[in-house]
Order: sequence, then structure tokens, then C-alpha cells
Amino acid sequence: MKARSIPVRSPEITPEIMLRAYAAGIFPMAETADDPNLFWVEPEQRGVIPLDRFHLASRLARTVRSERFEVRIDSDFEAVIEACAESRPDRPETWINHRIRAIFGALFRIGHVHTVECWREGRLVGGLYGLALGGAFFGESMFHRETDASKVALVHLVARLRQGGYSLLDAQFQTAHLAQFGTQEVPRAAYQRLLERALAAPGDWAIWSPGRILRGPEAVAAIEAGGQA
Repeated sequence: MKARSIPVRSPEITPEIMLRAYAAGIFPMAETADDPNLFWVEPEQRGVIPLDRFHLASRLARTVRSERFEVRIDSDFEAVIEACAESRPDRPETWINHRIRAIFGALFRIGHVHTVECWREGRLVGGLYGLALGGAFFGESMFHRETDASKVALVHLVARLRQGGYSLLDAQFQTAHLAQFGTQEVPRAAYQRLLERALAAPGDWAIWSPGRILRGPEAVAAIEAGGQA
């Protein structure tokens, strides 16, 4: 993956600085979880999941409808980012360090960062988190401890974004895992145009209240009906 990397020299990144960076099309990463430093990333090719052409496989749709998992919104940010930062056999190193946890925690508290969580029998078994700004949602990381848990969280995220009038779901980079949902690579200049349009037309994250448990069939219907369920 090709990207411009710019070291972060400021000792403190405020929520306002982070929001301005995302609005400009850049995002932070760290080399490892133990690295105290950050760098700004601006990919030459940006991974984008088209909300109006999200590919929902029939098997996954059945899983979502079955409600194997209880899906919660914004109920335990710390547990989600902790799980996303865990090393795994396929990813021994993580880019989520202490500074990222701290700044995204602050952004969560002021309503710009959100989680979609899958629970089963009282255990958090999968989920994702990302940053919402205007009509754009910037997906940061996802995890699963049970089969399909992160995929179900993504389906619920897309349903909420479509229903709430968002126009951009930024996946940062294209991966084999995300390709199955219709992720596309967009050149930097084209991405900037998509981002500008999204920032000019705010979405409504609370189109379904955070306290409401959205049923699986409702999430699938929102996607299949183009967000008109």
C-alpha cells in the first residue's frame, strides 16, 4: 500500500486537530502499540465502501437476521478499542498506541467517535469503531472473537449510515477481507472530492437512538431497500 507518511511533531493532539486532519483527508497511525510517536497517513489509493452498493452476501444476511448476536451502539468504547489493539496470529503488531487510544477516547466522549458492538451471553465478541464527521464515517478498526461477529457489526454500521444519510464510508485501505463487501480503491484526488461532498451534507448517527437495539431483519431491510426501511 502506497501512502505519504508525515511525522506528528506536536507533543499534544487535541480533538480539534484530529477533526481537522480527517477533514483534510489524513489520519494517524503508530508503528507499533509500544511506539509513543504518531505519523499522519495519506494513501495514494483510498479504500472506500460504497454505501449504495454494499455487497451483502446471502449467507451473511441470514446470520444477521438470525440475531445470533446482540448488537449495541456506543456502549463500551474502551473494551472495543482494547480488543482492536490486541495482537492476533494474522496481525502480531498493532498501530493503536496509547496516544491513539487517548485522543479517540476524548472524541468518543464528545460524540465524534462511535462503536458498533456484538455481544453474546454477556460477552463482547466482535465490533468496530470509527469517527463520524459531517456525512462521512471513517472506519478505524474491527475485531472478532467469534465467527462473523465483525461482519455483523459492519452490516449494522452500513444500515445506520445509509438510514442516517451518510454518503462516505472510508475504509482507509483496501484489503482482501473488505473486498467481499464491495470496497473500491479511489485515487487521492477523487477521494478528496467524495470527502468534500460528504462534509457538506451532515449525516444523522442517531437516526436510530443509541439505546435502541436494532433488530437484525431491520438492518438487512435498510440495506436491501437502499436505506428506506
